[in-house]
Amino acid sequence: QLQLVESGGGLVQPGGSLRLSCAISGYTWDYYAIGWFRQAPGKEREGVSCISSSDGKTYYADSVKGRFTISKDSAKNTLSLQMNSLKPEDTAVYYCALTSTYYACSVPEMAEYWGQGTQVTVSS
Repeated sequence: QLQLVESGGGLVQPGGSLRLSCAISGYTWDYYAIGWFRQAPGKEREGVSCISSSDGKTYYADSVKGRFTISKDSAKNTLSLQMNSLKPEDTAVYYCALTSTYYACSVPEMAEYWGQGTQVTVSS
């Protein structure tokens, strides 16, 4: 059974960094794009970043380009999101998700498997 478990969220000051991890079990890397979504209070869920399992191609939302870096470790079945220069507007619940195609990997409605989410709060 496929499972995704996020970790690494927390409270950080503006300008700080956090590293999120997603442990994936029961997954065949070749079949999915994997990525991160987030949902802030009162807002719709949005795609943050994703990576193609087949060729490593990456996508970043404009709001996080240059600050966030996505990576995967196929040997450890782990997806990571390094978040630097965090801003209060990055505050949200962050979710790891699998999508069947890279070209839809930033669309929440296309994600097929979800983790439970981890809270990231950026505040002084």
